[in-house]
Amino acid sequence: MKATLILTIAAAVSAQELCKQYDTYTKGIYTVNNNMWGMDSGSGSQCTTVDSISDSGVSWHTKWSWSGAENSVKTYPNSGVKLDVKHVSELKSIKTSVEWKYDNSNINADVAYDLFTAADKNHVTYSGDYELMIWLARYGSISPIGTKLKTVTVDGHSWELWNGMNGNMNVYSFVAASPVTSFSTDIKKFFDLLVKSYSYPASSQYLINLQFGTEPFTGDATLTVSNWKANAA
Repeated sequence: MKATLILTIAAAVSAQELCKQYDTYTKGIYTVNNNMWGMDSGSGSQCTTVDSISDSGVSWHTKWSWSGAENSVKTYPNSGVKLDVKHVSELKSIKTSVEWKYDNSNINADVAYDLFTAADKNHVTYSGDYELMIWLARYGSISPIGTKLKTVTVDGHSWELWNGMNGNMNVYSFVAASPVTSFSTDIKKFFDLLVKSYSYPASSQYLINLQFGTEPFTGDATLTVSNWKANAA
């Protein structure tokens, strides 16, 4: 009985539930954020739970239900990593890996990496001069910002490359042809393609934010991230 009680208390301590709009939990180099930034465009609810977190990686899940304004992003529950802010050109690698699954595909949502870069090293971290998104999955009728430029191959996967402006921010989105639920890569390869083909200014842009999560538009589902880790050096 005593051992069972101790295990129950330990489980309760390790699981951190985040249900408020910007509820955040940080431990070591990793952060998990409920981030319901666009919730006012529709109606619904969302809670994100940190299952485990250490400097070797983070596991979490988010349960959400959203309706209304089907073309509007409601939230971006995510995990992020602390960065030693450097110019993109100075980074030798941006290594990352993730395992994830959705329990329902009848939704409008994406599963995506989101990175911001800016010429100002001290720019706010929720936007930038440039945004790089890597969509590992696209469910429903949604599309990235802008227009499709071409199909490219990066690190053995086929991606639709999209580009457009979000206000003053230039957004490039790589969209997987089909869901990639187990992913390991060096994100520097995506930046290298943009440098080579689209004159991305890597020598003057600082990498200020690196996150992984999901953007729900409408539906009802649970995303489980069994392990995510990232490192820029």
